Amino acid sequence: MTTTLDNRTTSSGGGSLPPARVAHVTLAQVYRFELVKLLAQWRLRAVFLACLVAPALYTAVVSSQTSLPADFVFGRWMNQTGWAGSLVVLVFTGTLALPLVTCVISGDIFAVEDRLGTWRHLLVTVRSPRLIFAGKALAALTVTLALFVPLVLSSVAGGLLVVGSHPMPGLDGHLIGSGELARLVALSWVSVVPPTLAFSAIGLLGSVAFGRSPLGLLMPVAFALVLELVHMLPVPVALRAATPTSPFTTYRGFFTDPPQLGMFGIGLVVSAAWIALATYLAQRMFVRRDFTDLGGDGSSRRFALTGLLPLVALLAVTTAVVAAVTGVTGTGVDRAKVERSLATSFSHLYVLQTRELNRPAVTESQLRTTAECDKGGSRVEDVGPGNDWRCVVTWTVPGADGSANAIYQLDVLPDGRYTADGDGPKEVNGYFLVRTKTGDAPNPLWQFDGLVDLLTQ
Repeated sequence: MTTTLDNRTTSSGGGSLPPARVAHVTLAQVYRFELVKLLAQWRLRAVFLACLVAPALYTAVVSSQTSLPADFVFGRWMNQTGWAGSLVVLVFTGTLALPLVTCVISGDIFAVEDRLGTWRHLLVTVRSPRLIFAGKALAALTVTLALFVPLVLSSVAGGLLVVGSHPMPGLDGHLIGSGELARLVALSWVSVVPPTLAFSAIGLLGSVAFGRSPLGLLMPVAFALVLELVHMLPVPVALRAATPTSPFTTYRGFFTDPPQLGMFGIGLVVSAAWIALATYLAQRMFVRRDFTDLGGDGSSRRFALTGLLPLVALLAVTTAVVAAVTGVTGTGVDRAKVERSLATSFSHLYVLQTRELNRPAVTESQLRTTAECDKGGSRVEDVGPGNDWRCVVTWTVPGADGSANAIYQLDVLPDGRYTADGDGPKEVNGYFLVRTKTGDAPNPLWQFDGLVDLLTQ
């Protein structure tokens, strides 16, 4: 007969055996355990199902309509090429859906233990807060990255099945072929992974700091809404580039020739800094927590001092660094940039319109296009975003000695994207359809989107 007491095994004969060896829990085991727990949640399965079905339904239905979401970049091309639908879905997911998804995953991964009261069981089993944090963080990272697969495949499939793969003008008017579009769409989705992981790290921080409180669960969305409000204002371009939401829009620079990669590169570095700092703060707060105090699962004051203030300091430091490195001041939108961008886009789109109307071929260099813009009249300085930009485009008429003019009303957004609305003459940009040899088609010069490079001098 044997009995076990205090990890020592004794026999009835008075002899003793070596102490029982306690099994060592590895990071891989903790990671698998946390991953299974996440995937077992019904709401996460619902998110996966929504990511798989909703984008395909949206792009398939909208692409077959005559009324298109022209307010979204590339939205007016959804019934011309299937690739545009995926980019429209990317606009929506980047501004709200992806931060919301990180709430469900990272924002709840620590708080769920507080709600269920299972911390002591987990700590007794693993015996290492650092190991627990690493396993949970890796599980949240895996699930967040896995959500991109159904999002991308669904958004692309819906448009391609309904409309097909066709070329599309970029944000400077140059025509992008189907193969290049496929590459750029894939690259655009990859580019929003770093900012998504930054919000995932913020979710970890909120989940650790607030415990069972819903404040932790909503932390990524709260940050996203505040930063989105900042992006809607005419703030200095250095502050805009220093926020982790900036990379959700900087992929647009891929669709110009040459590509505008300055804001994109800064966004990658900024996102990496936010990921590192927010994850470090969450890990530091977690390993210092007193788990013997069952009521002390969260503190707003502790989060403000050890979580929020360091993130605000990071925003201030990165803003100063971006301003010093780029040397760009103000909003980054001025008359010279708008005129240069509009003239380039008009030249490319004029060549496209000429081809669609089966007219004699012409090149951008033959057009010698220029633009002259004014914002709000003579009493307003020609800088900054707004919907009061009025531009006159002048170009050399192919096959003639004279020149022609076209008028555009521009709505320039704080992030550099603008919509040019044609205001005559009717033969060029005054009507939304042109008659081609295959039937009526959208007039590329009637309304089009452009992009101002905020970082150029």
